[in-house]
Amino acid sequence: MSDLTVVIAGGSGFIGQTLARALDSRGYRVVVLTRNAKRFQGQGTAVEWDGKSLAGQWPRLLEGVVSVVNLAGKSVNCRYTAANRKEIDDSRVDSTRVIAEAISQCARPPGSWIQAGSLAIYGDSGDQVCDEHTPPGTGFPVETCLKWEAAFREREVTPTRQVLFRIGFVLQAGQGALATLEGITRLYLGGRAGPGRQFISWIHHQDLNRMFLAAIEGQDISGTYNATAPSPVDNNQFMRELRGALGRPWAPPTPSWAVHLGAFFMRTEACLALTGRRCLPERLQKSGFSFRFTDLRAALREIYRNPEGVLNVYETQAP
Repeated sequence: MSDLTVVIAGGSGFIGQTLARALDSRGYRVVVLTRNAKRFQGQGTAVEWDGKSLAGQWPRLLEGVVSVVNLAGKSVNCRYTAANRKEIDDSRVDSTRVIAEAISQCARPPGSWIQAGSLAIYGDSGDQVCDEHTPPGTGFPVETCLKWEAAFREREVTPTRQVLFRIGFVLQAGQGALATLEGITRLYLGGRAGPGRQFISWIHHQDLNRMFLAAIEGQDISGTYNATAPSPVDNNQFMRELRGALGRPWAPPTPSWAVHLGAFFMRTEACLALTGRRCLPERLQKSGFSFRFTDLRAALREIYRNPEGVLNVYETQAP
């Protein structure tokens, strides 16, 4: 493989595809590891993998690449049944372990391994400000994050530089959790959820891309980072700004019991809306990373002017 190649495991999702477009614009070749390469129609060259074994050609593709980015994992937007919990855990732990195994067998290891994690590791932290030194919280999402991060650290892959991003609520129009909030807001139901005091630590997708690029290209970036903007807001403010960006008036609040009922019918969990965490990107800021979007109103208005995530100066400019 060329030293201008970046391999993205789980790169068929919206974060992976946004990153792939940003990488392509900077002259990188992108290889996407996916469970269904035949149906893949996104950015990059698709290669089949099962996310848990070295079967197939994908391990050989890691030789000499500039970076491996692992975004693989089942979506947490589901009911937390025993079967779904197991799949959520296994999809993260297995993919992480097998990438470590593949890297350890490379004659020319990748320059870096950038691993996705989640701010959910801090649990439902209320008003507490969480930086990278804050201890984990409690609950199922926390347990998943702890297993995930342990798998990332359990095997030495020197000289490959390892970076772990605990990713926040990613803002991209029509994608991820924001798509759900868009839908209810357009139906004039975008009021606060429950008490509205739960914090949302958000990040504009272009800034997240720039974080990945900084990690790929910057030899001084290693270890664990909170991948979030430095200005978390509570749910009440977030929904107010989203209504403004979508041109919707005031909407009635949704009491907690109604959130639980709606989650049941949407086959998801109410805790995704009713819990939150107030996180800051302390290590990124100390490293000199400069955010393009620190104001939620400006970030939301930008993504709805640019709903397809079309590449622009923010993505193509060097971090």
